[in-house]
Amino acid sequence: MNSLGFDKAPENTRIVVAMSGGVDSSVTAALLREQGYDVVGVTLQLYDYGMAVQKKGACCAGQDIYDARQVAETIGIPHYILDYESKFSQSVMDDFADSYMRGETPIPCVRCNQKVKFRDMLDMARDLGAEALATGHYVRRVMGVNGAELHRATDESKDQSYFLFTTTQEQLDFLRFPLGGMMSKTETRALAERFNLPVAAKPDSQDICFVPNGDYASVVAKLRPGGADPGDIVDEQGNILGRHEGIIHFTVGQRRGINLTRAGENNEPLYVLRLDADKRQVVVGPHASLARQKIALREINWLGGAVPADGIPVSVKLRSAQAPLAATFHKTEGAEGIISLHEPAFGIAPGQAGVIYDGERVLGGGWIRNV
Repeated sequence: MNSLGFDKAPENTRIVVAMSGGVDSSVTAALLREQGYDVVGVTLQLYDYGMAVQKKGACCAGQDIYDARQVAETIGIPHYILDYESKFSQSVMDDFADSYMRGETPIPCVRCNQKVKFRDMLDMARDLGAEALATGHYVRRVMGVNGAELHRATDESKDQSYFLFTTTQEQLDFLRFPLGGMMSKTETRALAERFNLPVAAKPDSQDICFVPNGDYASVVAKLRPGGADPGDIVDEQGNILGRHEGIIHFTVGQRRGINLTRAGENNEPLYVLRLDADKRQVVVGPHASLARQKIALREINWLGGAVPADGIPVSVKLRSAQAPLAATFHKTEGAEGIISLHEPAFGIAPGQAGVIYDGERVLGGGWIRNV
């Protein structure tokens, strides 16, 4: 059995590596090449290349495509660029804009994994005769009693399991994550230097690839001009406190940038409590009004076993950088469910993900509903 779990020699095992042009995916390809695997690198062109050439610090942009090609040449593997611009626009960018228009706060990187990278790329890898698709994500694939399981990375500070909760069991069977057991990102960069990769000192990507300088509102306004329509800022009783220049500028839990001339009662700071897209209203109130203990999820992807009628004890993450919270999870109708937190949480934004864990293992997750 080789290091990736196949009963054949590495040189007889073809692995397609998703290469974004960053350090992580480049080291993944180099590691597998060093171990003797038949490695093929693939990079996706996800949006207009002319625009991409001007954009730094984002995955799958022009410079990153060039970097991925240079890495492939350095380690001596074939490399292909696939034009997924149309698919990406429909499945990710349009969904991103529509989510904001509904008063949600979307996570386009999850949608990209779900609808582009882990669906179409897997099909393409199979067409190339690959045994697996490998990525540079910091998660672990662990074989359990009932098959492959998704676990958090060894390095908690780099764990990306929150962003991969939509991974299905069929996809997990085909995927491999060689970096998930790394102790730190420092170890990954040391490997990049040892392999003499041209991206060894390249900074980590911080932006969403199609959002220049983190200005989400301008992108949404371009895709959906109605999102910039003005409206009222109101309190919990519906009293008008001021005006805004579009709900796309706000998210639940936000305090800064509300731009009201007065605070709440007793000069309490005001927070965004919810967004009413139909009325174009931003509802604000005191921090205490953000508290929630029951969270409804939609589009649940479940990797765990059967859920008893009285629910199961779990831990959940409601934002990527948040520590897990103790909760009980109940499955309801279809692909929906309810998270009951043991203690209230604040600033829970519709459109974000609720990811459910049993210790280190990802049991599944869903999208937080706007209720």
